[in-house]
Amino acid sequence: MYAQKTRAGTGDVNAFVDQVEDPVRRADSLVLLAVMQEASGEKPVLWGSMIGFGHYHYRYASGHEGDSFLIGFAPRKAAFSLYLLGCYFPDATERREALLARLGKHRLGKGCLYVKRLSDIDLDPLRELAALSVHQLRATWPDQ
Repeated sequence: MYAQKTRAGTGDVNAFVDQVEDPVRRADSLVLLAVMQEASGEKPVLWGSMIGFGHYHYRYASGHEGDSFLIGFAPRKAAFSLYLLGCYFPDATERREALLARLGKHRLGKGCLYVKRLSDIDLDPLRELAALSVHQLRATWPDQ
C-alpha cells in the first residue's frame, strides 16, 4: 500500500491549482476538487504536490504506521494521478473492476489511477470509485 511521506497543510490549494499551466488541466482540477470533496465530505488540503481529502492514520501488524489522505489527486503534466487506495482492497476488487470497465480511457498504476483528461472518462464511475475508496479506508481504520 502506498504511504504518504508528505505532511498535510503544505500550502494553499487554490493557489496551487491556479499555477497549473494548461487551462484544460486547470479546469479539470476544479472538477476533481468538487468530485472528491463530495465523495469524501472533506475539504481539500495540499500534501506537497498532491491534493488530499480527509485523513486516516494507519498501523500495520509489522508496527509500521503513518498518516495519509483518504482520496486525492495530483495534476501532473502527463496525466492526473488519482489516489483511490481503498479501491485496491481485496474485498473491493469486484466492484472496482466493474467501475473501471465503465470509466473510460485510463491506466492503472501501483496504487493510483492515471487519467490524461476528464473528457476521456465518465465522471459517474469516478464518483463511485472515490466513494468506495473512502468507505473502505474508513471501515479499515475507523478511529479517525
